[in-house]
Amino acid sequence: QKAASGFVNASLALDQARAVKDIQEQELMRKASHLNDMAMAEITHFFKEGVTETDLAEQLKKIYRDLGADGLSFGSNAASGHHWPDDTRLKPGDCILVDIGCTWEGYCSDMTRTFFYKNVTQHQQEVYHTVLKANEEAEKAVTPGIPLSSLDQIARGIITDKGYGSAFTHRLGHFIGLEDHEFGDVSSASADRAVPGNIFSIEPGVYLENDMGVRVEDLVLVTDHGHEILNHFSKELTVID
Repeated sequence: QKAASGFVNASLALDQARAVKDIQEQELMRKASHLNDMAMAEITHFFKEGVTETDLAEQLKKIYRDLGADGLSFGSNAASGHHWPDDTRLKPGDCILVDIGCTWEGYCSDMTRTFFYKNVTQHQQEVYHTVLKANEEAEKAVTPGIPLSSLDQIARGIITDKGYGSAFTHRLGHFIGLEDHEFGDVSSASADRAVPGNIFSIEPGVYLENDMGVRVEDLVLVTDHGHEILNHFSKELTVID
């Protein structure tokens, strides 16, 4: 029997069907996010002066294996937004942006938390709390029928009001399931409304070049009467000693 790897999705109807997760899929994604919460807690133990992003990425792979996850759901120089690990070494005063995800029985997780190493300035605290508020207020608004563009507007408005609008350089979120980025867009350009079974990220960010970058990301499930946040790792401002 020939493998199905050559098949290509050419149907919008299939994308729309995949965007609504059934009960079994929802449970698999809860499990994937639970593993991701545990991995985030573990990786913070390795934040030591001089450690490189590459070192941490390798350690994360081991953590996922030990937790029993299938693997990574996608591959930080925080001011770059979405950045591939390199040999940058951790030093006091750094902002640590950790964007991680694993898979469980084929379904993906995705979460971002931002930490500060040894100390945090007043400016860093202001940026962090601005991004956190944008994340939390957008999540509170998730309910069946809300335009996805409205969620982006809520978060972007909070960040813009604080003077960082130009530094929020990407959409608020993406849909997720069997792939880390599936069809579906939580952005100002989206014409869709949230429906029960949708699972998407809420991930506002502020990226200040040669200064710092902050992003706070959760996965949110749209329920019949509201929403469920799949991530439970703390979002309080945390300074790693």
